[in-house]
Amino acid sequence: MAAYLIKRLLLIIPTMFGIMLISFAIIQFAPGGPIERIIAQISGTDVSATARIGGTQGDGMSGSSATQSAQGLGDSGAKYRGAQGLDPEFIKSLEKQFGFDKPAHERFFLMMKNYLMFDFGKSYFRDVSVLQLIKEKLPVSISLGVWMMLITYLVSIPLGIRKAVHDGEKFDTWTSGVLVIGYAIPGFLFAVLLLVVFAGGSFFQWFPSRGLTSDTWNQLSLLAKIGDYFWHLTLPLIAMSLGAFTTMTFLTRNSFLDEIRKQYVLTAQAKGLGENQVLYGHVFRNAMLLIIAGFPGAFIHAFFSGALLIETIFSLDGLGLLSFESVINRDYPVVFANIYIFALLGLAVNLLSDFIYTLVDPRIDFETREV
Repeated sequence: MAAYLIKRLLLIIPTMFGIMLISFAIIQFAPGGPIERIIAQISGTDVSATARIGGTQGDGMSGSSATQSAQGLGDSGAKYRGAQGLDPEFIKSLEKQFGFDKPAHERFFLMMKNYLMFDFGKSYFRDVSVLQLIKEKLPVSISLGVWMMLITYLVSIPLGIRKAVHDGEKFDTWTSGVLVIGYAIPGFLFAVLLLVVFAGGSFFQWFPSRGLTSDTWNQLSLLAKIGDYFWHLTLPLIAMSLGAFTTMTFLTRNSFLDEIRKQYVLTAQAKGLGENQVLYGHVFRNAMLLIIAGFPGAFIHAFFSGALLIETIFSLDGLGLLSFESVINRDYPVVFANIYIFALLGLAVNLLSDFIYTLVDPRIDFETREV
């Protein structure tokens, strides 16, 4: 196992290089860019999604750049859309500021060199480092992702086991119907319904409609802070978890059904072992292999994906909203930092999953398998 882990760790290096290279190449061919966005702000034609929603946050370039460019009216050529009439020197200064005065390959290798030291630079449009920006948004994403994953596993696995034990009975039938209906309802639509009904929309004012904590959170006692925190999380977690139970529950159910029908279970029952002894002493370990296999994907999905609309609806400023705004605003340092961190975390979680495999079933030997 040690040799396999070392191979996998070494494999992370070329994998990360390939992910970042492909992402960098795609960005180079994507229309628009930070310079075009600055030009659009100067000319008053910026119609980006974030500008329509409520304005960009901390666009430090807009005021000073507009003043500079208004003084220079030369022919800057057609290199950038909308740059006609702007001072070429001003355009060159923007290129230097954003690093576009260097060839693409030089920018890529410089970026990778810095990323090896976890130096992600500063945001193009906010006067703050990328790490600081991610750190500010992380509590929201941690709260949503970790609690959603815990709730999903704590509910879905026992429910899936019970459905397997009572396969074909009324309990299995009606719970399957509820799960399928919940899976079919879009999370963002259910979030709006929860706001309307329980957050002062039209009926009850039982829960807050925005934020992760109350404005008076710092003045509360420890117990009151914990209560306030979960009070704010209740509706977002319900909205996010609605469809998450279905996949995990059916995966658990089917996995246990496959094991229950095998010969070794009949042999254990014939020897007089009780249902719980057979189920948790023999079936559980084998059936849980598929659940563990799906853990990395479930973790990444719960932690980083599917939260954008929920964060927007409940005014939760997390990594999902940050990533979306960064792509729209062409804030490349934030975009690439998110890709790098998410990819690295995903590879690490996959490696952890393989390690857990061997703990659950010592018969598995990854060293004899080709990496």
